[in-house]
Amino acid sequence: MLRITIDTSPILPRPSGIGFYVVKLLEELTRLLLEEASIELELMYQISLKSALRGNFSAPPVLQNYQNLRYFPLPVKITNLFVQHPQLFLPLFESACGFGDIFHGTNYTVFPLRQSRKVMTIYDLTFIKYPHYSNAVVQAYADRVRRCLRWTDLVLTISESSKRDIVEYLGFPAAKVIVTPLASRYSVADAHRSPNAPTIAGYDAQKPYILFVSTIEPRKNILGVIAAFDQLKKTQHIPHDLVLVGQKGWLFEPIFERIGQSPYCESIHHLDYLTNDQVSDFYRYADVFVYPSHYEGFGLPVLEAMTLGCPVVCSNNSSLPEVAGPAAVLVDADDAMQIAQGLAQVIGDRELRDQLIQQGFAQAQKFTWRATAERTLQAYKSLA
Repeated sequence: MLRITIDTSPILPRPSGIGFYVVKLLEELTRLLLEEASIELELMYQISLKSALRGNFSAPPVLQNYQNLRYFPLPVKITNLFVQHPQLFLPLFESACGFGDIFHGTNYTVFPLRQSRKVMTIYDLTFIKYPHYSNAVVQAYADRVRRCLRWTDLVLTISESSKRDIVEYLGFPAAKVIVTPLASRYSVADAHRSPNAPTIAGYDAQKPYILFVSTIEPRKNILGVIAAFDQLKKTQHIPHDLVLVGQKGWLFEPIFERIGQSPYCESIHHLDYLTNDQVSDFYRYADVFVYPSHYEGFGLPVLEAMTLGCPVVCSNNSSLPEVAGPAAVLVDADDAMQIAQGLAQVIGDRELRDQLIQQGFAQAQKFTWRATAERTLQAYKSLA
């Protein structure tokens, strides 16, 4: 029997980002392993230090239905000491906690276990390639990741672009880096839209709008989106709003200052965390989705937009051409004029728009969570 322990600690009560990836991976692995009697999956969950101080020691609801869930006795921040001083702390817990034959650290960290093979997921290297796009907490990942790679047997990542970065910047052997791409939380079957657009989270979607979905932070190049939007409003007098959907990340203050300085600020709308259904409605009824990020490990919002029939304008850098394939207008993230031209193309050319939508459906169906889980399981088996 091969026992695999997966760290589920990145899952929050409202999963997004890494937590969403872990949720979908667990769902599909659980289905796959119904056919694999020789493999046992167990989930490990650590509460955050903040939750511990509040007296909340329970896992998020999405995990509570799993019978194979175990709690680790220390909060995440404390176990980061394992990485710094493994010889002092880990022997106290490894035998007592009974980790599996393979331990999968899903958030840039894996314990230096002596009795388990170790797998670590690295999503991107923003904190190394572009440290000015992140805060001090994220920048500290660099030291932690480098330490963890000393004892890591296999790295999983989410795109060929990220794999190249891991090999180049971290010197980890390419043969030990496995790509397991992400997939959309929606399906192409969800793309149907009614003739009359609804009101979504208080926003009247009958008015034409350009959509952006992601965390509000510098790397996403929202300043470039606003500059392009201002240009289109000024020179082409488009009737569109700009809708920004996403939670505030770090260093977001200049973005909201720039919105306030726009002569078209009344046409720019920010909505915070929304339900999956609300986000899908915004994708379905948008005229165009814009995502001129400076750097992405995968660029999941691009895939989600294509899945739901929204034409895409996105950057020509990092993993985005890999995800978008032929189904997007690619632009230079550093050129606001080029972003504006790409948006104008899609807005003004109905034939191009329809072509991008159909190509987007075809491209989106190349990515499934089943395939992600299958590749992950193959990676585990390669260590058995």
